[in-house]
Amino acid sequence: MELVARRIEGLFKKAVQKTESGFNEWDKLVIQPASSEEFGDYQTNFALTSARFFKKAPKVFAQELISSVPENKVIEKLEVAGPGFINIFLKNEFVSGVVAGSVSEKWGFSHKNLSGVVVIDYSSPNIAKPMHVGHLRTTIIGDSIKRIMRYVGYEVIADNHLGDWGTQFGKLIVGYRMWLDKDSYEKDPVRELERIYIKFQEESEKDNVLEELARGELKKVQSGDEENLKLWKEFVTVSVAGIKKIYSRMDVDFDTWYGESFYHSLMPEVVEELLKKEIVKEDEGALVAYFDEEENLHPCIIRKKDGAYLYATSDLATVKFKNDTYKMNKAVYVTDDRQQAHFRQVFSIAKKAGWDMEFAHVVFGIMSFKGVTISTRGGNTIHLSNLLDEAEKRAYDVVNEKNPELPEDEKRNIAKVVGIGAVKYADLSQNRTSNIEFSWEKALNFDGNTAPYLQYSYARVQSVLRRAKEAGFLPDITKEITFETGIEKQIAVAIVRFPEVVEKAADYYKPNLIAEHLFDLAQKFSTFYNSCPILKCEEDMVISRMNLAYITAETIKLGLSLLGIGTVERM
Repeated sequence: MELVARRIEGLFKKAVQKTESGFNEWDKLVIQPASSEEFGDYQTNFALTSARFFKKAPKVFAQELISSVPENKVIEKLEVAGPGFINIFLKNEFVSGVVAGSVSEKWGFSHKNLSGVVVIDYSSPNIAKPMHVGHLRTTIIGDSIKRIMRYVGYEVIADNHLGDWGTQFGKLIVGYRMWLDKDSYEKDPVRELERIYIKFQEESEKDNVLEELARGELKKVQSGDEENLKLWKEFVTVSVAGIKKIYSRMDVDFDTWYGESFYHSLMPEVVEELLKKEIVKEDEGALVAYFDEEENLHPCIIRKKDGAYLYATSDLATVKFKNDTYKMNKAVYVTDDRQQAHFRQVFSIAKKAGWDMEFAHVVFGIMSFKGVTISTRGGNTIHLSNLLDEAEKRAYDVVNEKNPELPEDEKRNIAKVVGIGAVKYADLSQNRTSNIEFSWEKALNFDGNTAPYLQYSYARVQSVLRRAKEAGFLPDITKEITFETGIEKQIAVAIVRFPEVVEKAADYYKPNLIAEHLFDLAQKFSTFYNSCPILKCEEDMVISRMNLAYITAETIKLGLSLLGIGTVERM
């Protein structure tokens, strides 16, 4: 099913081509939601932006456009507003049909370039350390972008670039042999490895010999020493098992788990190619990439003088691997904004090497918890498992207070869906580039722009449908939805706009656009629910309003699923 804004755009193109077939600046033809219901359902400023081309005053050109729009089943009325805006009012019958079709037909996004693969790199925790809240934003933002892009029609590969190679393993091997608590390791190996790592950091500040020992043990791993390699593999295995438990709780998954170790053997080839193409130069024994002055980037070391590789080398190996393995559409990296310069360096070098694809660095700000600064080495981390436990506990307390009569297993399931959904939505409802101060009180509030509010809106419709079924009524989307009140039309138009919001969220990697739209839809439905009886009216109107309520709930459910958030039938 074609997006409504695209259908309107097609009608305006026909109007323009009636008088000027040579016009081709179609990027100026933007159909957008009306800023207020009084200005219609959609608006366009096309007459303002293109009047100069047609050598006419904007208002005159706007009026001519309106007169040239062909007869159609979409638009009820067009009017000129202000200096040349065009307000667009949709026909009720058309909106009704589109709303009904939204639950039975797929929206079409064939106007976009969907060919090739989109690889999204996100989460990327380090091995041998429990996942902490510092991993939260990259994980849930990346997962939501994956879901959104797949909905639009991209072939998406979600890649978890694990930190499974590097200096920490030498430290862990030393600590493992010196301070391991075997009982603790058997109960929770990753927590014990974290304890060992922190102890190493503390002890090495008092004894420099430990750092030297760690470098020696790491070198053994890298050279294939059987005993050290076996320990490294063990650390990776127990860590991945723990990480997957966290992902399972969060309903997050990946298609590939190519960690840094996977690319280690590819790095010499990458360096050799960069040398041959004269993209890197030797400088005091190191290999360095330099950038043009206008790029405003510091030189990037690709290989140190002792032969060691760096993060840039690993990331360049991933780009080359993608270029050689897939027909690429986009390579998307989801990290915090402190890595912007690093990825600008990597993308610049990759383009010079001819590893041609579209790159996107999706950055986000920092999430803090009552001012707590997250550290990966100081021992004051907030473990992600503890955060999720707390979310479920707090949600359970709310559910138990509101509905103590529910079966225990249902209360536990609701607590999981609501608690973890609240944590995700507290992030995804914000502009991702903003810093966020997390608050339990706000996240679990049943009023305002929160996941519990949207989940409750969905559950409330299910309650209405259950009562309707008991009264002998069922939704029937083959029957027309009629708009007896203005709020019913507003809800319907919001549903019509939903796929356009999803497309924009995909284009700009902004899940918060979907969150904002869902909140607006839920608020409109709340107004409707409180002012318009659904079951106590004429039978035809009961079916119409049930259909509208049902499709509203399905839209909320779909939108939440694109944010990685579940729904429940009652709360």
